[in-house]
Amino acid sequence: MGPLIRNIRNRFLIAAMVIAIGLSANAQNKFEPVDLPDNIAGKVAGLDQEKIDFLRGSGIFSFAGSHELLFDRFKNKSPEDVEAYIDAMMRVKELMKFNPETDMESIPLNTDSPGFNSWKTRRPAAFDTPRDAGPININRYLNASPKQGIPTFFNLPVALTPEDLVAGEVDVAIMGIGLDTGTGFRGAAYGPKALRAGLVYGGTGMSNLPHMHTMVSPFDELTIVDYGDVAVDYLSLERSLGHIREIVREVAAAGTIPMIVGGDHSLMYPDVAGIVDVYGAGNVGVIHFDAHYDAGRGGTHLLSHGRPVRRLFNEKLVPGPNFIQVGLRGYWPGQSGFEWMQEEGLRYHPMAEIEKDGWDVVMDRVLKEALEDGPEYIFISFDVDVLDPAYMPGTGTPEPGGLTTREVFPIIRGLCAAKQIVGFELVELNPLVDPGYTSAQNANRILAECLTGIAMRKKGITDPKYLSPLTTEHGHDN
Repeated sequence: MGPLIRNIRNRFLIAAMVIAIGLSANAQNKFEPVDLPDNIAGKVAGLDQEKIDFLRGSGIFSFAGSHELLFDRFKNKSPEDVEAYIDAMMRVKELMKFNPETDMESIPLNTDSPGFNSWKTRRPAAFDTPRDAGPININRYLNASPKQGIPTFFNLPVALTPEDLVAGEVDVAIMGIGLDTGTGFRGAAYGPKALRAGLVYGGTGMSNLPHMHTMVSPFDELTIVDYGDVAVDYLSLERSLGHIREIVREVAAAGTIPMIVGGDHSLMYPDVAGIVDVYGAGNVGVIHFDAHYDAGRGGTHLLSHGRPVRRLFNEKLVPGPNFIQVGLRGYWPGQSGFEWMQEEGLRYHPMAEIEKDGWDVVMDRVLKEALEDGPEYIFISFDVDVLDPAYMPGTGTPEPGGLTTREVFPIIRGLCAAKQIVGFELVELNPLVDPGYTSAQNANRILAECLTGIAMRKKGITDPKYLSPLTTEHGHDN
């Protein structure tokens, strides 16, 4: 079996595990004990009530998808065999629990290590040649080409400190956060490098060329920088979160829009939290493009790439009505997941709705919710797996039947033009599982569409469906 086939097989196995865990948790979220059919009731009539209650309860979902399936297994078993089966399930449930006498909840960190915080220690300015605050252009030549030079996002100048952002009056700071310890499938840590190196054309070397649909050049209208990469502890998701939140907060506090390139979707929690630290809880809305609803519950780990939404809600950082999801599909969540979203007031637009009503209709609904009914500030969380794998093969949990680039580009551009965007993240890009360059190229374009929208807004163009008269048929303005 070749490495590519193994990678594809492994990532689908992991996706299946995530879905199975989510289904099990959803099934147990709200559950009324079932009534036992007569043939089963007769076989367990003499058992302890504890065993009967277990058989009727939600604990069996770890072993069967439904009570009907479990009872079907019992139809040819004797009462003794049924009791043995119930005993085995109950014993396994107990063995799976944390036991303080036999388990270490965690291995303590070596706090005596002299390099305990070396991974996030910033380089002192005194170590370098003295310079005035402001962005630094590291290109030797005037018209930088993506084929040469030191890769930066869109061949942009570099900024390293909040003082650089303030002195340069920077509008947008693009930064990489190569965190991929929030998922079982590694590789998203290389997403930022792939975007920097995957630029085919554009950027500051071609800043005189505008976006064709709008005739607006974000690189002419905005001051944009590459803010480098945020440090992560590659052995600890938990240790990385505080530092990520700190850097996102410092960029937002400088009056600059942080544009984050990940990294897995665990990043949504510290990224949104850093924004909320500046603009206040309840004042920031999140528009979440994703194949998965990422509000998983239960399990051992309280944060992963499948549960940042739940953590944001548990900490009351974003109210339900301020949260919009687009593109959900596949087999997760189940019924109880959708019921939870409805109880919390989330608004969601799954692919089933798009297939039924058409993309144009659903896009109008999303725009209306964000522009008319949403808060003043918007954070966009874009998981690349919202795109169909035909357009985005380089991601850890691909789901067939997703959006196309022709659908995604205009809504991202429109949202960034029509609403005050205070943060943007693009996550789950995994170049290690893309046999070509499609994923990095399309991810670059998604960033460029958002930048174009921000530039349009700065020029006073806030129509989310704006197209330049120069690019529309017979010069008609849409």
